[in-house]
Amino acid sequence: MARVLRAAVSGLGMAVPSKVMANADLEKILDTDDEWITQRTGIKARRVVSEGESTVTLATAAAKAALADAKAQASELDAIIVATATPEMIFPSTACCVQSALGVKNIPAFDISAACSGFLYALSVASKFVESGSYKKVLVIGAETLSRFCDYTDRGSCILFGDGAGAAILEPSHDGNGLQYSVLHADGSGWDFIHIPAGGSRRPASHATVDDRGHYIKMRGRDVYKFAVEKMQWLLEDCMSKCNLSVDDVDLVVPHQVNSRIIESATQKLGFPMEKVYMNIDRFGNTSAASIPLALAEAKSKGIIKPGMTIVMVAFGAGLTWAGAVLKI
Repeated sequence: MARVLRAAVSGLGMAVPSKVMANADLEKILDTDDEWITQRTGIKARRVVSEGESTVTLATAAAKAALADAKAQASELDAIIVATATPEMIFPSTACCVQSALGVKNIPAFDISAACSGFLYALSVASKFVESGSYKKVLVIGAETLSRFCDYTDRGSCILFGDGAGAAILEPSHDGNGLQYSVLHADGSGWDFIHIPAGGSRRPASHATVDDRGHYIKMRGRDVYKFAVEKMQWLLEDCMSKCNLSVDDVDLVVPHQVNSRIIESATQKLGFPMEKVYMNIDRFGNTSAASIPLALAEAKSKGIIKPGMTIVMVAFGAGLTWAGAVLKI
């Protein structure tokens, strides 16, 4: 009997800007302090882009690292999908810009906009391409430059976000490894929980939109917190139930790096010891769609992720969107 064809991760890569913005740096421009930020979020520092850096430069660097990890060449790629809420420009897609930077032609390249859930949305779409036999090597990237859209007069939101990118190469596998399950959801009635009001067709850029700071992230913090707490636990339970997994069966939980208190609360309620939960929010902050692939790549580089492991990934973000996936390495 033929083994089921799955989309396996053959390579992982990450890229972050060299510039570090620590909580101490925010103390200089905001009415806040390191203790206040750390206690509420778990964040000590985040990376931010400098002049000449952008979503495409980070995405391209992460892509090259993932290709090297997979021992593959860019010319072998069959498709490129970029998940981002902070694209290089309104159009063309960031994926097309990455394609050009990699020197690849004549393959599909497109973006997915699902905010912090974006990478898992893109991973799910890419896996279908691979599982159907349409493509044999797909590059999936989560990349963000949220610092470009942070209002550094808004203490409630600007302390949270950082910049970075993570990438994965998906290839067909018959040995049982790969994406075992994915679940995607959205509730558009919560669109205004986290959004950037200006710059689109509803409120095109003007002197007025710039003056009222409409091109920066607006967030209903308490509502977002409640949503994240609820969905993280639900996603973990759903992924484990659908794949008949117990806490002992799961080797690692890689959550969207939203808030250390949310992550610790949800995983502990289900009985996960913290050594099974990968967190790097203290060093990188919330990097939206880049969060999970960046964490995966870092965990692999540290030797934490090993062949044969079962990993549960969960994310939730603007839209409102939420997504989960089970991956066997």
